[in-house]
Amino acid sequence: EVQLVESGGGLVQAGGSLRLSCTASGILFDDYNIGWFRQAPGKEREGISCINSRDGATYYADSVKGRFTISSDNAKNTVYLQMTGLKPEDTAVYYCAVDRFYEVWTLATKINPDYWGQGTQVTVSS
Repeated sequence: EVQLVESGGGLVQAGGSLRLSCTASGILFDDYNIGWFRQAPGKEREGISCINSRDGATYYADSVKGRFTISSDNAKNTVYLQMTGLKPEDTAVYYCAVDRFYEVWTLATKINPDYWGQGTQVTVSS
C-alpha cells in the first residue's frame, strides 16, 4: 500500500513562510518525480513544483518561481516545499504527488499522478 502524508500547512500572513513536508511509505524515491499540486475552491488543479529523485531536476510553475523551493531527502522518502513570500493567491489545498513523468505537473491536460496524498490546507491572509 502506497501512502503519501503531507504536513506543514496552516494559516500565515501575507509575506510569511511555511514549509510543507510529504513522506511516502510503500514506495521508494528511486526514480520518480515527487512534488506538489494545489487546488483552490472553484479552480482547476495546478501543478506547482516537482523534483526528480534520480537527478535532482526541478520544475516550478511561473506563479511560484523565485518564492518556493523544493527539495528531497531520498533516504527519508520525504520531499519538502519551502514557501516564502506567500500571497493570498497561494491559498489552496496542497497535495503531494508522485509520478514517473514530470509532465504530469506541466501538461494542460489534467492527468492524475500515480499516487497522491490527502492534502494540507494553506491559507494566506492579507
